[in-house]
Amino acid sequence: MSIATGSLNGRTILMSGGSRGIGLAIALRAARDGANVVLLAKTDQPDPRLPGTVHTAVAEIEAAGGRAVAVVGDVRMEESVTAAVDRAVTEFGGIDIVVNNASAIDLSPIGKVLPKRYDLMLDINARGTFLLTSAALPHLYESENPHVLTLSPPLNLDPGWFAAHAPYTVSKYAMTMLTVGLAGQRHPRPVAANCLWPRTTIATAAVQNIVGGDAAMAVSRRPEIMADAAHALLVRPAAEVTGQCLIDEDVLRAVGVTDFASYRYGAAREADLKIDLFLPGGQHG
Repeated sequence: MSIATGSLNGRTILMSGGSRGIGLAIALRAARDGANVVLLAKTDQPDPRLPGTVHTAVAEIEAAGGRAVAVVGDVRMEESVTAAVDRAVTEFGGIDIVVNNASAIDLSPIGKVLPKRYDLMLDINARGTFLLTSAALPHLYESENPHVLTLSPPLNLDPGWFAAHAPYTVSKYAMTMLTVGLAGQRHPRPVAANCLWPRTTIATAAVQNIVGGDAAMAVSRRPEIMADAAHALLVRPAAEVTGQCLIDEDVLRAVGVTDFASYRYGAAREADLKIDLFLPGGQHG
């Protein structure tokens, strides 16, 4: 296996969420380079339904070789976002990378999603991406290699996705549109703004608790595949790639990875892995 050899040593990442799952995996991969990570997350106390808190995540990041700060707050709230940005600048001198990771999910169709769940998805997914990126942008302009990475899907207009779970789709596509829009704006220096999405379902608490339980976990890949793909993107010069909706496997193949067996969570064959939401050939629900 060959992974991109650039380093994030000394770079500062501001991430929404990150207490567990894909966000934590991305943070740990960066920490092995010696990166600084600021996590803005709500999970201050242990939850029996979910592994980890923002504090255990910080401990793991530091054990992996990075420096980390926990900011307990809500990415939906402007004051929380401002506090996280200020903390990153105070602790580490600036911001080099924003990772829009926090996300709420409910795959129910229209008529089944409660209004409060719909509002939650739009507020965390769309508003959170907007707030965090906007607040960090002036500091990204001071970075030598600024990146915004949003964990959201390509814009697949197959009506099946809308029929299956339009409310969630709206919220995730909003994240993508905001990021692609940012890439198209005029900036005083190159700023890479890209989206990253998995080819398969990823073994996370959301997949276990919401998408499909043990059966879905068995045909998923580990979060480390997204972490390695994110790393391969974030070490690239900002001017090289921006405004793209990228798939983890494609990113890794481009840097020489050909064997993906180590990323499997269960014992499923490659052909049996569950192709993720929004991708051609994927399941509509």
